[in-house]
Amino acid sequence: MGSKSYSARTLDANALKSFAHPLRLRIYELLDEHGPSTATRLAGLLDQNTGTTSYHLRELARHGMIEVVPGMGRGKEKYWRIPPGGYSYGDRPDDDPETVKAVDYLLDDLVRQRGAELARWRRMLGKAPQEWVEVSGFGRRSLRLTAEETARMQDEVYEVLERYRALSDARAGVAASAGPAGSGGAAVSGEPVETAATDGPAGEAGVEHVVVHFDVLPLGVAREE
Repeated sequence: MGSKSYSARTLDANALKSFAHPLRLRIYELLDEHGPSTATRLAGLLDQNTGTTSYHLRELARHGMIEVVPGMGRGKEKYWRIPPGGYSYGDRPDDDPETVKAVDYLLDDLVRQRGAELARWRRMLGKAPQEWVEVSGFGRRSLRLTAEETARMQDEVYEVLERYRALSDARAGVAASAGPAGSGGAAVSGEPVETAATDGPAGEAGVEHVVVHFDVLPLGVAREE
């Protein structure tokens, strides 16, 4: 029994194995958080040389994880972005040890990233604008459900998230065509924003980068040793 994937693209085995790389995952995180950027800017943020970041950007692009932003950059300079739609790891394979290893690595990194994001927001609570503190939330519910009810709940939650993902993707498209927010076409800063945002993508006031965590963990079906 599987939940609907909606518009998310399911990564094939080759994409999974390519994506399961620490530097590529970090590059993807930076593009997700800060928007379009160049290999040179990413190299500075990651303490790498431009040749290294350029290579990994091309590898991510080869599997459709990122793309070049049309019309941005001067001369041969390229700005890279995450395309709309999102992705899914799909079902865990049983017949390909390399792909299983890649999926396990990606899932472990997902857990790491979630923890880092939650800890970062917890540290920033005292500095964030009150309106964003009020709309943020740490939520957990423990439910007694059947597998069918759990699948239905997931579909209903993802239907809501899909509406807002479409809104975000449309806004991101506008932002990419206009250049990084508040930068005049220059690469965006890699430092976390800890003060009130005056402009969102393409100068749209009040827009922020919002991360939504949604996990369904049927912990009762298996017992740890």
